[in-house]
Amino acid sequence: METKKGKPGQHQEEQPGKEHEMYPKPEYIRSDYQGSGKLKGQVAIISGGDSGIGRAVAVHFAAEGANIAIIYLNEDKDAQETVRLVEKHGQEAIAIKADLSRKQECFDAVEKTISAFGQLDVLVNNAAQQYVQERLEDISEEQLRHTFETNIYSYFFLTQAALPHLNKGAAIVNTASITAYRGKPTLIDYSSTKGAIVAFTRSLAGNLADRGIRVNGVAPGPIWTPLIPASFSEEKVAEFGVDTPLGRPGEPSEVATAYVYLASKDASYMSGQFLHPNGGEVVNT
Repeated sequence: METKKGKPGQHQEEQPGKEHEMYPKPEYIRSDYQGSGKLKGQVAIISGGDSGIGRAVAVHFAAEGANIAIIYLNEDKDAQETVRLVEKHGQEAIAIKADLSRKQECFDAVEKTISAFGQLDVLVNNAAQQYVQERLEDISEEQLRHTFETNIYSYFFLTQAALPHLNKGAAIVNTASITAYRGKPTLIDYSSTKGAIVAFTRSLAGNLADRGIRVNGVAPGPIWTPLIPASFSEEKVAEFGVDTPLGRPGEPSEVATAYVYLASKDASYMSGQFLHPNGGEVVNT
């Protein structure tokens, strides 16, 4: 996910080494995490898998025995680092560069995954874009279209591309946000797309139930990723997550396990539902 202040423009590749400026560094997987083969022999696509929550999900899926295809926009070095971390767990990974707001690129990305691994079992829709704006009047038509095309159109397109390859027992996991449930005054368009993702997930779950494909989602609260210090002032960063009941932001590792659960057979009786790793805030689900 990418966060910007002001007008949308060309996506900029994150500078290498940005994580070393963070204190503490994000935790993508606990050092004592022990996989138990929950996704052994499976193949997963993770959009926005180059960093942040997407990277943590990729690494946890690998620890559980899955091969991974991550789709990213243009953060080449971040994507290759995620591939390295997946391979460190003994699994295969490919990084696919694509603009998922374009339908054909979604179909091309899925075909590359099938060509590499021969199957597809789990789809994680996670890619997103957000721009901080203080007033509704400051959200331009360009920004509005860009945010919706990235955050919800891509979920439609990538799922359409994946469905012909998903069999009974497959899982789709969509990333929403706590902002879908309580809003965010400076992220009106972003919050709107996250609300759309909740409705998309619930509607798709009913649509695919007869095909034995489960569709669920995760709605994270404030999570400590490299995007936070890159996007907000030092004052805002210092306050990030302290207003949660637990009094701190979450780590990517504390969110990724929710995706493992929803992707695995442990959640075989769950569809159309959301998990809320958000530091203890109670939301209406």
